[in-house]
Amino acid sequence: MHRISSQMNNNNTQSSLRLQESRLNKANNQIGSQQKIQQLRDDPIAAGHLVRYQSFLNRVNQFEKNSLRLTDEFALREGYMTDSLDIMQRIRELAVTGANGIYTDEDMKNMASEVDELLKALIQNANAVSADGNSIFAGTNTKATAFDVEMGNVEGSGIPLIQNVRYNGNIEVNKIEVDEHKYIDNDNAGVKTFWAENQQIFGARDASAWQASSDGIISVDGVEIRINQGDNIYALVAKINDSGAAVKASVDPVRNALNLSTTDARQLWLNDVEGNALNELGIIKDSSQRPPYNLGDGVRVSGGSMFDTVIAFRNALLSGDHEMIGGRVLGALDKGIDSLVTRIAKSGSEYERAQLNATRNSKLALDVTQMVSREGDLDFTKAITDLKMLDYTNQATLSQAGKMYSSTLLNYMK
Repeated sequence: MHRISSQMNNNNTQSSLRLQESRLNKANNQIGSQQKIQQLRDDPIAAGHLVRYQSFLNRVNQFEKNSLRLTDEFALREGYMTDSLDIMQRIRELAVTGANGIYTDEDMKNMASEVDELLKALIQNANAVSADGNSIFAGTNTKATAFDVEMGNVEGSGIPLIQNVRYNGNIEVNKIEVDEHKYIDNDNAGVKTFWAENQQIFGARDASAWQASSDGIISVDGVEIRINQGDNIYALVAKINDSGAAVKASVDPVRNALNLSTTDARQLWLNDVEGNALNELGIIKDSSQRPPYNLGDGVRVSGGSMFDTVIAFRNALLSGDHEMIGGRVLGALDKGIDSLVTRIAKSGSEYERAQLNATRNSKLALDVTQMVSREGDLDFTKAITDLKMLDYTNQATLSQAGKMYSSTLLNYMK
């Protein structure tokens, strides 16, 4: 029931005009923003879906960027590895030539000059940096030079030559997310890429009576292994072998010492994270020493890097040692080449996986964009039609209001 009063028509007219102006303003805002949802209360269900779709779209776009960045890094790294393989192949050709025993000492020294230059080129590749200035083969320590070079005097040479190459990076792995909770490992540690042989470590301390005095944690090739109080050497060996690290442990049957061997060509990293179990076993020095150059005194090590092999080859050429070239050097070169081929194949496989993820995420982004469009984008045909109708209705209302209140001040000035 409405109460009839002199203000009723005016109030109703003003209320209708404000309502029409609100609808007209909303239509103008929708067209200006190209979004049909201006406030959550416009369509709560669609707004909820839209927020989730937009969040997922942002993640998919980031996954695509991550995948493309990985493909760039893998392609760049593979280029340097392939060039290093060519260098190693040329060094092997020289080793086969130098091992036949028909060349004079002068000829051998001339070959040593070329080998030394090839060694420098190999180190140059190992110390390569990306376009943003990061070391490619230094693990996650990207701001450091991957390998440090030590010069020294070598018998048969009148000038200082490269005597030792030390790794300056780490073995940590970057995990790059390329899908929801799916990661690709960016493993670019130089002690894996440029290592020639499986490394073996032979302890020098009798461990038959060893027993862990307290709980602790050791790190074997980047894998942390928990040690419980009371564990003996055989329990420790079992834990290392079951840890998933690319390392096999054993107890020497003669000396009862702990022996460790990698399952592929890489340098072994060992350190005590908590406690001092490896130090008590004589495998490493105290925890203040940084791996991989923290092995204890008396520990014997076999298996070296490609640089060690090439240095040994150059030195054998300078000394005229044909037997060493045809035996140990040539065998180590073959192992280094095989290892590098394996690393290149692994890098190529990772490149293909990253490329597939980039392609899939690109297509998925289009699908999610369509979902976002369905929930949030404005139908321009309907919006313009509604805007014209609202504008027409508003004009009609104003016209009728003008007729209802046609009296003006002039009507009373008589």
